[in-house]
Order: sequence, then structure tokens, then C-alpha cells
Amino acid sequence: MLRVLVLLLVVANGLFFAWSQGWLAPLLPPRSDAREPERLAQQLRPELITVLTPKAANEATATAANAGASAATGTGASAAAPEAEPLPLCLEAGPFTEATAGAAERVLAEHGVPDGGVAREPSWSQFTWGVVMGRFADRDAMRAKADELKRLGVRSSELAAPPALLPGLRLGNYSDRYGAESALGNLAKKGVRNARVAQLPAGAAQWWLRAARADAELQTRLKSLPGEPLRGGFRPCAKPAT
Repeated sequence: MLRVLVLLLVVANGLFFAWSQGWLAPLLPPRSDAREPERLAQQLRPELITVLTPKAANEATATAANAGASAATGTGASAAAPEAEPLPLCLEAGPFTEATAGAAERVLAEHGVPDGGVAREPSWSQFTWGVVMGRFADRDAMRAKADELKRLGVRSSELAAPPALLPGLRLGNYSDRYGAESALGNLAKKGVRNARVAQLPAGAAQWWLRAARADAELQTRLKSLPGEPLRGGFRPCAKPAT
């Protein structure tokens, strides 16, 4: 019995020695000691690792802390950029009559709204159809065309609206487009050129005060104006500015 125990002890010592030397690696995991070539092979760019002395480590820590404080207070190079200015906005107030539009413009002047910041623009709810000529370069060119039409036996009158056709001439006024198109054909037979059919406003105009492209400062000024004389005050335009 003693021989068997001695033999088992010798065999166990032999197996332990073989395992500790890594000879049994295919069968058993190797001993975990300082010799681990497989872990060394998994390192990524070990040459970038630098071991610092205690003094150098303290200096690096202080430098990093100062950089973080500068970024937090906005004094460093990475300080946050200033906020962008708001985009221009179209604002309008109205509608007004001719008289109330003038009173509203006086309110703007009293509150320091700069000249040219707000424009008065007309609008109509009723229209007719007309045969027109224009827009001419100036009133002299319009009068010269009126004289030419007179020589052709065609009557004309100066347009009062819309602004896009001024200065311009009206060669006839009709209740529908068909009548205007027929009249245009008859005028062409008389030698009239460059006339066309267009919708013309009828009745009294309503007026709007409009800032087509108000910057941030003008937006603030207009929205702070009293609402009562301005028909509720300035608000975003119902139609985009052109």
C-alpha cells in the first residue's frame, strides 16, 4: 500500500511539473504567470505608452485641470460660438383706410421706427378686367404712347392702380375676361401693339403697413408698439414677402 502511495505522489509531481512548464498546453490551460506571450501579442501600439516620474505625472495633471477650467468659463480656444442672429421676418399690421393708415404711420414715427423700415401697401377685394399698356419707363414715355394711340383712333386713360403697372394706360374696362380678350383682338387690327389683358382693382383700397424683411432689432421695436392704433399690432405676414 505504501508503494502505491509513493508511486502516485511521484506521478502527481511529474504531472504538476509538466503543467507548470506548459508541456500540457494542448490538454490543460497553461500556468498563469508572467510568461504570457498571447497577451503581449494583443497589445496595440505599446510604443505610445510612457511611464512618467511622479513629478512629471503631477505636472501633466495640473495642465489638464487648467485646460478644463478654461473651456468651462469660455476663455479657452474651445469657447462656445455666439448665437446666430434671427433670420429676417416679414411683419404687417392692418388693414387700414387711407386716413387710419396715415395715423398709424405717425405712431411709427413717434416710436422711433426708422424711415424705410415699414412700407404702405394697398390691397383690393374687387377686380375688373382691362386692356392695358405699361409699365412705362417714365411718365414722358407713357404720354408719348397715349399720343400714338390717339393718332390710331384709340382712346386711353392713365391707370391709378395697381402699383405694378404704373405709370400705365387703360385702353378699356370690362366685366369679364372674355370681353377684354375680344377688345384686345379688335385693337390689334387697328395696329395697337404691346397691349395685354390684366385684372384691375375696383373700389377703394385697403392699406397694410408691412416690413418685408425686419431684422432682429426692428422685430423687437415693432412688436413693442401699442396695438390699438395699429389694428392689433404687427404680426407675421399672411403672404410671403416678394
